[in-house]
Amino acid sequence: MEVFAPTLRKFTTDTMEKVKGSIPSLQYPFEDHSFSALTFNIGPAACTVPHKDVMNLTWGWCAVTSLGNYDHTKGGHLVLWDLDLAIEFPPHSTIFIPSAIVSHSNTAIGPEERRSAVTQHNSMGLFRWVAYDYSLQGKRMRSGKEWWDDPTHMFTTVGGHVTPEIRGPN
Repeated sequence: MEVFAPTLRKFTTDTMEKVKGSIPSLQYPFEDHSFSALTFNIGPAACTVPHKDVMNLTWGWCAVTSLGNYDHTKGGHLVLWDLDLAIEFPPHSTIFIPSAIVSHSNTAIGPEERRSAVTQHNSMGLFRWVAYDYSLQGKRMRSGKEWWDDPTHMFTTVGGHVTPEIRGPN
C-alpha cells in the first residue's frame, strides 16, 4: 500500500494509532500495518458467493491472499461483478480491491484441489469512532469532514502522487 496508495496508507495507519490511543487494550494483527483486521477463510475448498464487505472502510482497500494447491486456469478465479471481470488468481497471490463497494466472489475449484484465503481489511467503525470524537453517539464530527464527504483526494497514480483531475474541489 505504501507504493500504490501512500495517502490511503497514511490515513489508515494514522487513524488506527488514534484508535489505539483511545483504547489502549486494543491489539492489531500486526504493528505498523495498513490493516486493522485479519480474516482466515479456511478450506479445504474455500469459496465465496457474490458480496460486498459493507462494514469495511468504504473507500479503503482489502488485501486478499489466496493459498492452497489448485489449477488457477480452471478455477479459483476472483470475480469482480460490478466490473464484469473474472481474474485468474493463482495460489499465493495477493490482490487489493475496494471490497466494500465492488461486489466480488471466487469460483469453485476441482474436487481434489485445496484453497484457503487470508483477507486483511479495515472496519469502518474504527474510522467513524475517530471522526465522531471517540463516541458511539455520532453527534458531532471532530475533524476530517472532507474524508467522509469526498474521499477522492486519496486516489493516487501508480507513482504515488495525487492526481489533480481526480482530486475534486478543495
